[in-house]
Amino acid sequence: MTRAMRPAPDVLVHLRRARDHADRNFAEPLDLEQLAAVAAISKWHFHRLFTATYGRTPAAYLSERRVERAQDLLRATNLTVTEVCHAVGFSSLGSFSSRFRAVVGESPSDFQRRYADGAPRIPGCYVFMWGLAERRTASEEKQGGDGPT
Repeated sequence: MTRAMRPAPDVLVHLRRARDHADRNFAEPLDLEQLAAVAAISKWHFHRLFTATYGRTPAAYLSERRVERAQDLLRATNLTVTEVCHAVGFSSLGSFSSRFRAVVGESPSDFQRRYADGAPRIPGCYVFMWGLAERRTASEEKQGGDGPT
């Protein structure tokens, strides 16, 4: 990283805020503009700083988080590959499968098959209900509400 691209410590706080937002909201449709807005930095400056700081673009970082979560779901639930694809925020099974293979080194189906005889699997309906509750809680926090009393 060049000295010119090394972000100031106060900028790192903003980059971490955007990275943490991506970690929490990986299943939602996120784009460069949204992440830059969370960081309170212009979108192209954010892109350059994020890439220089974390060694990958914001889009690559987000897709890696999604693949990591997909691995968890494929190992521990009875969801299909297509259901996992959508649950972690990919809109296309083809892009999910190719990104999964690039990150993990095997297809999602092959990965899931390796864990088929493992521990009892969590029912997919529970996973989806838990995700709905998490999104609802995050939405309430974003609005500043304390939830139901």
